Amino acid sequence: MDMPVITVPQADPGAAYRAHQPAIDAALSRALSSGWYILGAECAAFEREFAEWAGLSRAVGCANGTDALMLILRGLGIGPGMSVATVSHTAVATVAAIEMVGATPLLLDIDPDTFTMDPDELAAVLEDPPPGLPPIRAVIPVHLYGQGCDMARIMAACRAAGVHVIEDCAQAHGAMQAGRMLGTFGDAAAYSLYPTKNLAALGDAGILATDDEALAERISAIRQYGWKHRYLSDSIGVNSRLDEIQAAVLRVRLPLLAAANARRQSIAAAYDAALAGTALAAPHRRAGDIHVFHQYVVRSPERDELAARLRAQGVATGIHYPVPVHQQEAYRGRTPTGPAGCAETEMASREVLSLPIYPELTDAQVETVCAALRVAAG
Repeated sequence: MDMPVITVPQADPGAAYRAHQPAIDAALSRALSSGWYILGAECAAFEREFAEWAGLSRAVGCANGTDALMLILRGLGIGPGMSVATVSHTAVATVAAIEMVGATPLLLDIDPDTFTMDPDELAAVLEDPPPGLPPIRAVIPVHLYGQGCDMARIMAACRAAGVHVIEDCAQAHGAMQAGRMLGTFGDAAAYSLYPTKNLAALGDAGILATDDEALAERISAIRQYGWKHRYLSDSIGVNSRLDEIQAAVLRVRLPLLAAANARRQSIAAAYDAALAGTALAAPHRRAGDIHVFHQYVVRSPERDELAARLRAQGVATGIHYPVPVHQQEAYRGRTPTGPAGCAETEMASREVLSLPIYPELTDAQVETVCAALRVAAG
């Protein structure tokens, strides 16, 4: 049997480059011609521009989004003998960052509508931590698929417990809640700039942002061996630097982000209309949130069959995420979970399916997906 021809890939980072190739090529040429390739003028300018965009006073570029989380944890003094609460329904990078600083991850369950941290379970473990667990000193709410966690309730619980809040904004560039940009609620926010993100580099890159000047200064030193003066380490640090080539590309793309997010929202609206009257529900939006649709995720107890039907019509899909972190080989049996046992997380992992959604989808490709949905989910 011939394999179906995929006419709509689930993601296409190359299309994002081609859409703005002249501007990106000019930025690359500028960076290459400068002769300075690490922590130079491009990085400094991008940090200033990103901080202004985020509505925060400081931004610090680094090698990737995982390191952005790790650097914030290090800057806040989080390490061995402490726990950090987050979710199991996330890219493993979130949990990896916690273990990179020697802290213990505590994996909580999700709200089944938004797939984000369950604030009730968070409040419960902050008030009555699981026995034998090191004290919880920080919480990492993961804003998932382009929509935020319930930050009002999360912040209230964390303030009452006196713990730090680090927002994982890897999938939420430009998303808002209650009139505020996500990333401005906690102590600091971490952003991945991986090639498929809403704001994307052409390779690995990350950035963090905060209003805490002292924290930003500590992190700026930590990211480069603890240096405040070249070759002199005042503290123990790492090597996690944003290179000039990626910073130059990101400076082109940051001013385009609002339009790109608007295109994602337009595509999402088309998918919503296609799903109306079918057995599949459109993704839930929390009232008052601005969702930027890093992913457009539906759920079905017949997920694999649905994916196969879409693929037969030329539409590729993805699964974010197929195996919860606490069930993966590297973490199974040794990573504590909350009292809910991540039951909703496990169910979601069996049902979620991500449709193609990125700004460079043509109107014809969007209609192909819509037509396929009407048939496959009807």
